[in-house]
Amino acid sequence: MRIENKEYRTIWFENNLVKIIDQTKLPHQFRIKELKTVKDSINAIKTMEVRGAPLIGATAAYGLVLSIVEKNDLSFLKKSGEDLIASRPTAINLKWAVDRMMKKLSGVNEKDIFKLALVEAKNIIEEDVNFCKNIGLNGLKIIEEISNKKKDTINILTHCNAGWLATIDWGTATSPIYHAHQKGIKIHVWVDETRPRNQGANLTSYELNEEGIPNTVITDNAGGILMQRGQVDMCIVGTDRTLSNGDVCNKIGTYLKALAAKDNNVPFYVALPSSTIDWNIKDHKQIPIEERNSEELSHVEGIDKNNQVTKVRIYPKKSKSMNLAFDVTPAKLVTGLITEKGICEASEKGLKGLFK
Repeated sequence: MRIENKEYRTIWFENNLVKIIDQTKLPHQFRIKELKTVKDSINAIKTMEVRGAPLIGATAAYGLVLSIVEKNDLSFLKKSGEDLIASRPTAINLKWAVDRMMKKLSGVNEKDIFKLALVEAKNIIEEDVNFCKNIGLNGLKIIEEISNKKKDTINILTHCNAGWLATIDWGTATSPIYHAHQKGIKIHVWVDETRPRNQGANLTSYELNEEGIPNTVITDNAGGILMQRGQVDMCIVGTDRTLSNGDVCNKIGTYLKALAAKDNNVPFYVALPSSTIDWNIKDHKQIPIEERNSEELSHVEGIDKNNQVTKVRIYPKKSKSMNLAFDVTPAKLVTGLITEKGICEASEKGLKGLFK
């Protein structure tokens, strides 16, 4: 996708370094950052310089490549994998990517391991790009159906950032939007600001602007009244972990949007690559829900009058805060799951019908 009319991916490997778009600086500053060691990769994931389940997985895969560059030692590689998995617990792609890499590298001699690791990491990258493109083509069919009936601008509500910045390219929830836009379908996107880190306002709106797609940032609690007024034709969100029964774990606030959508008969779709499916956990209570630093709630960043990025406190100093990063939307509230293999109902039967 594009930034200032130049095409980028969110991550790439160059001269034994990993390069990323530092998403903590967006939308005010566009910076490319170099990751030189596996610790750099872990820090990038922890601090959300990279974020979004597919991109986190890709960063972990490249982190293991950097681990081999740094020290070609099996015990160091295993420890690196463990540390990567522990860096953010909720997104299943992280463990999925590390496990896939370690399985591929098991029993490989030191002479060949770097080459094989790099090839497998790049395979994960290219696979995700293709998955996200196909998610878009499958989701496009839903938008076309609505467009054929409405014959007017399609209003889509999304939450957080499940755009190309959360993947390698195309995005998950945004991929159908980008494909529809390219086909000439009139699209307008309601963008939840997504407190506390404002990934919607800072990232989703930013990338939609770069692609020339009309969008409006709204407060997280405005979606319900827009649905009541008939100003939302459909919702599309992403997911950090989808259970085999169709339950969806995504950015905090997703559950409330799904409840509002159900109450107002607004279709609520979840877009995901198969790498985000957790086939092992059956009960959503077993999902490790990340609780992040309360300072993300008590402070906000913005541009001051001198055009400098500044962080300020917005809460009383004595106030306590709780910063749960994700919630779970039950399958019964999900209209359908949009995957790279097609669209299915949010259920074990639906998922296994696509992924045998």
